[in-house]
Amino acid sequence: MSLTPTEFDISQLDDELVLEFLQSDQDFFARHPQLLTSLQLQDNRRGTISLVERQQQLLRQKVQLLEEEITQLLTVANQNDRLLTIFNDLYLNLIGADTFAGFCDYLQETTKRLLELSDVRLVLYKSQISKHCSSQNRTNTANTELSHQILIDDIQPLQYSDQFGDDNYYFGRLTAAQQSLLFPDEASGSSCLVRLQHQDQDIGFIAFYAKDVEHFYPGIDTLLLEQFRHLVAKLVMTKFNSSD
Repeated sequence: MSLTPTEFDISQLDDELVLEFLQSDQDFFARHPQLLTSLQLQDNRRGTISLVERQQQLLRQKVQLLEEEITQLLTVANQNDRLLTIFNDLYLNLIGADTFAGFCDYLQETTKRLLELSDVRLVLYKSQISKHCSSQNRTNTANTELSHQILIDDIQPLQYSDQFGDDNYYFGRLTAAQQSLLFPDEASGSSCLVRLQHQDQDIGFIAFYAKDVEHFYPGIDTLLLEQFRHLVAKLVMTKFNSSD
């Protein structure tokens, strides 16, 4: 008695079954090498191509993407090296400043020239500075008469609290009212707000402004800014906001 082979209904095959079979049988194309050149695939730009040509095309695309990623990484690395050098020089100049005016001059010059930004403001909360001064138990009166064109000392902490929330930074666009307080002569742009804290108390913030509305955006790396904000706050409160 002979057995007749069971006829197979090819319509029962679907993409998932074919994919599962090819993944489970790694030697399929090794046993049937003619398929690599005989299979015809449709390409939107080149028309009909072989499976080998399609594989080469995919590999070229992958290489191109990898090259673009490497280029982007090198660009970011070069930018970070440049920023690190700028911030290191800025730290030394800020520490070496003998007066509050000189301190602010260095801050303003570096921001506008080296960091290629349009403007900067140093916001200090009078209430917090006064509280710090009264807690020092000094016999002389504290030198709280700080003055400079980038200094703003009539802003209340709650006016920008929504921007910070639980974070130490804000990147993006400000409301018209908020921008008019910090940069009244500027049109719409983007800003970076950096919270200043001393002894776990908010004493103000630094505001950077760029005319490009996309210059500052959420997700910017804050590693260098973290060191910067601690240094500025410490110098303001211990070096320039001290007794004569």
